[in-house]
Amino acid sequence: MSASTVGRTARPRKSRTRSRTVSARPALALSILRPHQYDLRPACASLICPDCKTWVPITGLQTKKPKVVPHDTGRAGKEAAVRCRLGSNRLVLVDVTVRKWEVRLTDGNSETVHRRRTTVRRRPKAAVAPAVSQIAAQKQTPTADEPGDGRPLWRLREDQWAAAASAVRDTDTRRAQLPAGAAPLGAPPVPLKTLHPVRRAS
Repeated sequence: MSASTVGRTARPRKSRTRSRTVSARPALALSILRPHQYDLRPACASLICPDCKTWVPITGLQTKKPKVVPHDTGRAGKEAAVRCRLGSNRLVLVDVTVRKWEVRLTDGNSETVHRRRTTVRRRPKAAVAPAVSQIAAQKQTPTADEPGDGRPLWRLREDQWAAAASAVRDTDTRRAQLPAGAAPLGAPPVPLKTLHPVRRAS
């Protein structure tokens, strides 16, 4: 940007200019542009400059040498006055009729309007099966009904069994010594030792 353009804004783009300057670049063919990138109506003949991507008027559309008017890259009156050197005064090759352009523009709009938005449905992610070691660790962890003190469940069960082992052994011993059959209620305890009567000496 030169010092003369500092503080200046882009100039309005006039549809007709008196400039006879013609760019040395080859003419821009409208057929290579998309229908929505140019307008062939006589009242607002214009196109999107391929170099600066701004809408600019086409001067002399009805003449033999239509061209893009000199223009700045920014919006008129709002952005800095930076001249589009490549796109200004470039000849335009009108190789598309107004009727063909209208048909292409209408077809493109109809396709866009009837195009439905596709809804992407994501598959639910399957839960990853835990490893055997993780399953074992879960089984060894005390539940809410079996609170522990930080020890694994197998250790807690082992300690509980060791504490009750002596009482269980005593119960099993007494159960093995009782004779078969049920004892009557209120009866004296059944002797656990075998009685051997001794005969008196005559």
